[in-house]
Amino acid sequence: MSGLLALLDDVAGIAKIAAASVDDVAAAAAKAGSKTAGVLIDDAAVTPKYVQGFEPARELPIIWRIARGSLFNKLIILLPVALLLGIYAPWMVPPLLILGGSYLCFEGAEKIAHVVMPHDDHSGGPDGSHDIGDPTHLEEKKVKGAIKTDFILSAEIMTIALSQIDQPSLWMQAAVLAVVGIGITFAVYGAVAVIVKMDDIGLWLSQVGRLGLTRALGRGIVKFMPWFLKALMIIGTAAMLWVGGSIIVHSLAQMGWPVPEEFIHHLAVDYGQGSPAFEWIITAASDFVLGLAWGLVLIPVGVYLVAPVWAALFGGKDEAGAH
Repeated sequence: MSGLLALLDDVAGIAKIAAASVDDVAAAAAKAGSKTAGVLIDDAAVTPKYVQGFEPARELPIIWRIARGSLFNKLIILLPVALLLGIYAPWMVPPLLILGGSYLCFEGAEKIAHVVMPHDDHSGGPDGSHDIGDPTHLEEKKVKGAIKTDFILSAEIMTIALSQIDQPSLWMQAAVLAVVGIGITFAVYGAVAVIVKMDDIGLWLSQVGRLGLTRALGRGIVKFMPWFLKALMIIGTAAMLWVGGSIIVHSLAQMGWPVPEEFIHHLAVDYGQGSPAFEWIITAASDFVLGLAWGLVLIPVGVYLVAPVWAALFGGKDEAGAH
């Protein structure tokens, strides 16, 4: 009997440790995931473009295919690479973060320049063609392009998450990265699925609603969604520049050049009037300005050097610049 009680006591102890570990993983995943806000908002804002031009019945299957590809990118390819970096080359994490932050700054600045400066848009969408042609072929092309673009964003997400993990053990790091990867993927593409189908929901309510209020709600949803997508794009662009600038500033400090981070800190303290909220706003605004400036510098590099090389390697402008 005493042996059974001892066994039950051991089982209870293991259960407590496991529960504590789950809590630790959840807390670490929440901390790491919160640092990827700019990437997530941008991804949610842009992904709906990949289902434009298709029948409503194909929208959710396309999003699901992209989500599966995103999970493969994060869990099968990037998670083992991130763990190996953490073990054998942790010094590479700050430079990779700077690379990812620079990508965010470039994308955000390019979107602003695209709106502000005159341009002749021939792309017609992520596939680079106005003509839908064969829907099956176009769907395959768009899904592949979306997954390739997702690989870049997923690499940023996993690198940012890795930099925020304080857990010493390898399996805890793997668990946190897996939770972050799965959680972020379902959050982003779940939100995209809802956004994409809101027009259909609104149209359905406006047509079959029994009450005038229900039909009016449906018409309101249909009218509101284009404005919502524009607002989401603006917020996503601002978040990219803010987060990209913040990543670069913090990573430079980790690499031994703390001047930008210290300057922004002193600026926030001096003009924040002792208010944490004002200090955060000044810090975020400074990161945004630096991110925009750096992104504008990178636009010629991205357009005239990186994009042609990417197109030559992967076969198309879409994958290089769809985002």
